[in-house]
Amino acid sequence: MLFAEAFAEALPAAVRCVSALTGTRDVNESWGESVSDAWRRAVCAAADVFAEYGEGRVGGFSIGSFSVTNYRDEGTTGAEVARGAALAELAGTGLAFSGMRR
Repeated sequence: MLFAEAFAEALPAAVRCVSALTGTRDVNESWGESVSDAWRRAVCAAADVFAEYGEGRVGGFSIGSFSVTNYRDEGTTGAEVARGAALAELAGTGLAFSGMRR
């Protein structure tokens, strides 16, 4: 569960991430409820990832003398993991930006 403070801190990066995928920074009233909900879920999924990993390289952590490294280091970044999480929520909605818009 994501605490309110962590969500608020991660929200700007999450909105940027989903905006880059969809071409819009907010829900469009013409989308309908299910598509609008998918956009919101995508933002929440991205925020969850950014709260856990940040935007930079995914790596390990240290607590005192105990450390874990590369627990999810496949040469990836938090932004890439967030993008994947957001795309999973956007699947089937037609919102994932795939080229030029008129």
